[in-house]
Amino acid sequence: MNRTTVSLIAGVAALAAVTGFASMSEPDTSGTATAKAAAQLPVERTSLLCPAPSTSDLAETAYTSFTPVAEGTGDDGTAELTAAGEEPADDKKDDSKDGDKDGKEKAVLTPKEPGKPVTGEASGAESPALVGTAEGRFAPGWTVQQTTEIEAGSGRGLLGTNCTAPDTEFWFPGASTAKERTDYAHLTNPDDSAAVADIELYGKDGALKSTVGEGIQIPPRSSEAVLLSTLIDEPQTDLTVHVTVRSGRVAAAVQAIDDKLGGDWLGPSTDPAGSLVLPGIPKDATSVRLVAFTPGDADADLKVRLASPNGPITPAGNETLHIKAGMTAAIDLGDVTRGEAGSLMLTPTGRPTPVVAALEVTRGKGDKQETAFIPATGPVDTRATAADNRSKGSTLSLVAPGRAAKVKVTASAGSGGGTAAEKTYTIRGGTTQNVELPVPSGLKGTYALTVEPQSGGPVYAARMLEEASGGVPMFTVQTLPDDRGTVEVPDAAQDLSVLQK
Repeated sequence: MNRTTVSLIAGVAALAAVTGFASMSEPDTSGTATAKAAAQLPVERTSLLCPAPSTSDLAETAYTSFTPVAEGTGDDGTAELTAAGEEPADDKKDDSKDGDKDGKEKAVLTPKEPGKPVTGEASGAESPALVGTAEGRFAPGWTVQQTTEIEAGSGRGLLGTNCTAPDTEFWFPGASTAKERTDYAHLTNPDDSAAVADIELYGKDGALKSTVGEGIQIPPRSSEAVLLSTLIDEPQTDLTVHVTVRSGRVAAAVQAIDDKLGGDWLGPSTDPAGSLVLPGIPKDATSVRLVAFTPGDADADLKVRLASPNGPITPAGNETLHIKAGMTAAIDLGDVTRGEAGSLMLTPTGRPTPVVAALEVTRGKGDKQETAFIPATGPVDTRATAADNRSKGSTLSLVAPGRAAKVKVTASAGSGGGTAAEKTYTIRGGTTQNVELPVPSGLKGTYALTVEPQSGGPVYAARMLEEASGGVPMFTVQTLPDDRGTVEVPDAAQDLSVLQK
């Protein structure tokens, strides 16, 4: 046996030992082979990043962490959120008077077990961005909600965001540098090496020249807030923000503050696609503004429809939207929901052209108005979770844009006590339903909602939190894309036939 054959056999044996999936069978000499389907296994590690909540001294922020119970995760695992700028606890070598006796920084939030939310609080303008990691049984579907209430002043209202995973590209249609707006792009780096990012802005006439947005340095385990108005010379009412990462990875979010209409977090739109769904428009919305952008070199023509509780509706006067290539387009839909639950569906009138989109939604009237944002989102393939639901003021919207769908919704135990509950709903095709929530019995504290499609067509979801304060209908909306709590792992099998050639 020559040296090459021996090396090949050793390599195959090592692969079998590492994967644990190989079977010691004779090579298939029939000339045909059937590949086995990849197994869906729980992810083993998840990173989430929360932006610095506010620059207001009146800000009161609540953090809620939750991991749904998942099969196949084992009994081990940890999860924690720590302030950005601090070293991970395991990297601390020397004692520190600011940490514990072992020199480790104290975590802001440390979940104890899957299936039960854990909460934390922060106050004032100095609250930092947070960097979080979950491993083992805490990783699959890990969700962290950051909710901030500001009773007065610039940006007063309820600001909410799902803490997000790091990535290398983000699209934010719906930003603005108008004189009444103060919008910041928050970039958070979870890693131990610096990241470099670019911010590009696109207005109604196309790309806006700016060299200030190039090569932004985000130091290790830290966060940078970039005021968008400093990147360009002239105010722009409707902007699309494009964040790309040259090196490393970041989490990105835009904080949009209006002098009169309050403010909220604008999350990233789903990846550019020919058709989009924007779920969960409040039934009492007094104003809905659609902002869209096409990043390619071809124009896009979209059919605009509202999925109401009774079926699709075409808004009068806004049946279609034309978007020129590389330019941001916007239309005012007014009180399009007219007192009923609704979700916006955008589909191509002809050849599909990838687009991104978001809604700016306003509730209230006069000086008692509040604003939130709804970016286009992906469907719930397997499971999605919304944390920080309260006994009052939580609304879950489910939309089935195509075929009817059956959906199971589970309410977790409360952060302070209570028993989990669940309900199953059937959502008719082309409709949006604000479902009656299965509130946990004996609820104390907050709880999480987990959405799991059971059968039928694609399902999209969003959760609204609302709280009235001083006559202002404060609210925030979070979309619920799939939590990507599982990953496909190929079923590997050795093929010794290569040794016979």
